[in-house]
Amino acid sequence: MSEQQKTVSPIKRALRAIEDLQAKVDLLEYAKREPIAIIGMGCRFPGAENPEAFWQLLRNGVDAITEVPADRWDIEKLYDPDPDAPGKVCTRKGGFLTQVDGFNPEFFGISAREAASIDPQQRLLLEVGWEALENATQAPEHLYNSSTGVFLGIYLNDYSKVMSSVGDSTQIDAFSAIGNSLSVAAGRLSYILGLKGPSMAIDTSCSSSLVSVHLACQSLRLGECNLALAGGVGLNLVPDTSIALSKSRMLNPNGRCQTFDAAANGFVKGEGCGVVVLKRLKDALADGDNILALIRGSAVNHNGRSSSLIAPNGMSQQATIRQALENSGVDSAQIDYVEVQGTGTSVGEPIEVAALGAIFGKNRPQDQPLVIGSVKTNIGHLEPASGIASLIKVVLALQHGEIPPHLHFQQPNPNIKWDEFSLKVPTERMPWTVGAKSRLAGVNTFGFSGTNAHVILEEAPISEVAPRSIERPLHLLALSAKTDEALIQLAERYEKHLAANPDLALGDICFSANSGRSHFQHRLSVVASSSTELYEKLAAFRAGQEVTGLLKGKVAGSPKIAFIFTGLSYQHLGMGRKLYETQPTFCAAIDNCDQILRPYLEQPLPELLFSQSSPTPLHFSR
Repeated sequence: MSEQQKTVSPIKRALRAIEDLQAKVDLLEYAKREPIAIIGMGCRFPGAENPEAFWQLLRNGVDAITEVPADRWDIEKLYDPDPDAPGKVCTRKGGFLTQVDGFNPEFFGISAREAASIDPQQRLLLEVGWEALENATQAPEHLYNSSTGVFLGIYLNDYSKVMSSVGDSTQIDAFSAIGNSLSVAAGRLSYILGLKGPSMAIDTSCSSSLVSVHLACQSLRLGECNLALAGGVGLNLVPDTSIALSKSRMLNPNGRCQTFDAAANGFVKGEGCGVVVLKRLKDALADGDNILALIRGSAVNHNGRSSSLIAPNGMSQQATIRQALENSGVDSAQIDYVEVQGTGTSVGEPIEVAALGAIFGKNRPQDQPLVIGSVKTNIGHLEPASGIASLIKVVLALQHGEIPPHLHFQQPNPNIKWDEFSLKVPTERMPWTVGAKSRLAGVNTFGFSGTNAHVILEEAPISEVAPRSIERPLHLLALSAKTDEALIQLAERYEKHLAANPDLALGDICFSANSGRSHFQHRLSVVASSSTELYEKLAAFRAGQEVTGLLKGKVAGSPKIAFIFTGLSYQHLGMGRKLYETQPTFCAAIDNCDQILRPYLEQPLPELLFSQSSPTPLHFSR
């Protein structure tokens, strides 16, 4: 004990010790509830290949349900309106992706032979996981050996049935086992990217992907990982599950999810994949990440011994929601919107709405109803990927300040006690107005495993944009791909994105492309002074025209760059001044040299180098 400490009374020392302990307790409590930032998203849903297309589908009220494609199963042979007909499906409809076999194995270093034995769900997760990281401006190559976690919901395994249906056991090879293992769906993504954080596949049936998000948040808060990918995937490649669901009366024969409607008679199956990139809020703020929304808290539980294994349980759902609110530090009255499970089954729907009403609806002002909706009315029930589809929908709605329309709601379900709760179903686009508080929403889901999950989302915090100390007159967009064809397609995507978003800041576009993507051999660079000029040059490139300031080529190996300064003279007065005025890196380097040379020079180095008058202490010659 120091002399100074000895002069402090025991009571004061005890008080300081208590304060120190309280500070540690507060820090631990915050760590348990720290908001998690969503900094990137990727998705493939029926009718939407990415989050931007998904938002357009939602806000325009598009029903993406179609007839079963011919490359899945013979619907003419298998369809029968009688749900009890043996071996038949009672609906002709579903939500489907296009070209689920359009995988480029070489991009991920996988041989064509191995790819043929890999479940398309694993292939889809590789693609969407990569896209989500690029959306988050996290170049995948920079995550190698990092403590990045992977948490993925998956439970369908149709591809193994496809392989078995061939009936030729000689086609089973060394890749078949791992190619069709559900656990490898997460492990392969971690392996390809070299991620060393927790990696797991989660199967709780329809709540799988939202449980995955919950576990990812917990892992981040515990410090097991510093970045996490969470989501889910499900593909319908064979009719077996549809046949079984027909027999259990879960499928709606008319091929629609008519959530909340009196005509609701089950759901329509869909498929897809969604992945979000998560980071602790304090880390996201420190790293300057683009925060899309916050996960304030979440909760998971099970029905226990309920009326049946697959039947939903209202009291358990209420318990999940209450726990999620408590974990979030959010009051139920603060929630504006809840994205519901909304499968449209006669049993589950009234139970879910009653559970929501019991928590959010009672004592709620009539002029502030709880808005409820379901993405299943647009794309069907994606089962293991349904929760992540709901979450991505809400994140997009928070970003755009608008709640998209809920489809197929004509006559309110009479089994739902609408009069007891203050609820609203948005049948048209609805502005999500900004009030004194932040926008907050819930995402609810449950599975026939009996596992319930609920997540509380909040709009992204308003970030203070740091003023640019130097405004560059020109910017460089650098694009690359592993093939020339892929490079052209990438350039076209940028062109279309610029056409749809003409007000985007050119500097932000270039920074994200240059720093947030991996760089491959086939490369394209474009110099532009504005977003409009960049769009025009990309359009001219697509049309095959010669473009000034645009270069395209292929890099052989890993080129090394060297800058040589001969020290003999400069070629004209003020040479380099424009670089100093417009390029922050060059400016910082010169300023650093200036500080080093101050004791040896009579005037600051920038004045010496960039003087517009002669003579100067530097030798000038032509």
